Amino acid sequence: MSTSDAGLTVSTDESLPATDSGTDEAKPVSRRRRVLARVVTVLAAALVLAAFTLPNQPWRMQPGAFLRIPLEALLIAALLLALPGRPRQAVAALAGLLLGLVVLVKIGDLGFYSSLGRPFDLVLDWSLLDEAFTFVAESIGRPGAIAIAAGVVLVLLTVPALTALSTVRLSRLLVRHRTGATRVVASLVLVWALLAAFQARIVTGVLVADSNASAVVYDHVAEVRERINDRAAFRTEVGVDPFRDVPADQLLTGLRGKDVLIAFVESYGRDAVSDPEFASVQRLLDEGAGRLQTAGFSSRSGFLTSPTIGGGSWLAHATLLSGLWIDNNQRHKSLLASDRFTLGEAFQSAGWRTVGVMPAVNQAWPEGKFYGYEQFYSGPDLGYQGPRFAFSPMPDQYAINVFHSRERVGPRDRPVMAELALVSSHSPWTKVPSLVGWDDIDDGEVFRKGIIGTPTAQARTGYRHAVSYTLRTLISYLETYGDDDTVLVILGDHQPAPVVTGDNASPDVPIHLLAKDPAVLDQIADWGWQEGLTPDAAAPVWSMDSFRDRFLTTFGSAPARPQAQSR
Repeated sequence: MSTSDAGLTVSTDESLPATDSGTDEAKPVSRRRRVLARVVTVLAAALVLAAFTLPNQPWRMQPGAFLRIPLEALLIAALLLALPGRPRQAVAALAGLLLGLVVLVKIGDLGFYSSLGRPFDLVLDWSLLDEAFTFVAESIGRPGAIAIAAGVVLVLLTVPALTALSTVRLSRLLVRHRTGATRVVASLVLVWALLAAFQARIVTGVLVADSNASAVVYDHVAEVRERINDRAAFRTEVGVDPFRDVPADQLLTGLRGKDVLIAFVESYGRDAVSDPEFASVQRLLDEGAGRLQTAGFSSRSGFLTSPTIGGGSWLAHATLLSGLWIDNNQRHKSLLASDRFTLGEAFQSAGWRTVGVMPAVNQAWPEGKFYGYEQFYSGPDLGYQGPRFAFSPMPDQYAINVFHSRERVGPRDRPVMAELALVSSHSPWTKVPSLVGWDDIDDGEVFRKGIIGTPTAQARTGYRHAVSYTLRTLISYLETYGDDDTVLVILGDHQPAPVVTGDNASPDVPIHLLAKDPAVLDQIADWGWQEGLTPDAAAPVWSMDSFRDRFLTTFGSAPARPQAQSR
């Protein structure tokens, strides 16, 4: 309301309170915005600092590891302070994006160190993503695997975006306080240099004067160069094979007439026979060796250095059977494309029927031809009707029993050589079968009884149960069906994941050779392997790629006798 007098408009008292009220309401909103802006800026700074200082090795993941001064952050800040407006914004966004990518690499390293004991390989490990999805799907179900995959994709998209936005925001803050920011950056560079000179640390092995982001980038770029150069080097290695030209009648003469079974025990590593927490596994082996000795079997044991830890069983299988060091998928693919003379081919050439048994394989497996197997049994080929055990589609006892009934029972014109890739001791070790009577196995329904369940958090307990089960199964098989013409080689493919062994575990795995015929053991006397099934710290350690040559040389005629290598 208003009245007019002499051309002037005068507001009435009713209009004044409304104007004052609007002003009063605007002040709290403005304060809230300022507070929110400051909170967002602090979060952006924390995110960028955490991105630079995030360790890429799990054993360094401690709160003190984030209390560091990253040199790269100081250099980027100095560059941004020196640039004009538009170039500064572009450089800030690019630096933030690259920082986000480095964070993703660090996260990849953390995951791979935790599961495989090594960093993420930027060249070769992309193919493992499909394997990882399959493993998760078979362990917890496909819906859970899809949810985890969606979460991973979200992280891949979100992290670089957040670090880029945060870096741009902080660049604006630097410019608004250019003088003060310049002094702070200069002072921190000086402090960084002093801390670096004195090697100051808060966490063991982690310098406060940090350049971890640069080190991670350097290491992975160097690895990419190494992978490229390794292709040519491996082509040379795979072509050198003196055993390919050995006449068939001179191969494996010391094992003529013997059934030779090579059983890979999943995740059976040195810790299983040396860690005091796994004393029950060691007692099982000692007692088993005693029972087998009573039954007429002798055993010898040593260690092999595996090319992998925590996973990648196919790399260990390829290394042992080919006599080449296969520690990555690039080498594995090149090997399969070659004409390398494998241990299976050697047995086949010498007159054995060669068989591969791999219950975890659920599709066509053309690799069987490369390894020289006349008969290959995948999981579906074994006809199992019982329950699944986490990752393992069937108990090892069932797979061994089917192999025995189809390949070692009834009239035969040749002895059998078989690779048994056993999987009951595969992570996550949450469900373990019980040993049943061999005559009760039938189609596997009997395994619905006596399932040992272990909470996921108790990985070491589950691992102990699983490895014990497979070893007990093999010992029982030899007791039940072994004869004078049975030779059994038991070995691990790799150590279990660091969640079981701890960080920086040895890559060694136990290997055992068991036979009833004393002539077989006499031939390996110069190997120096220890009697029994529990090798100790003094037992010989060979590189796994030396086994093929040593085995073929010992049990047949060959070129110059090779010496077992150590790695």
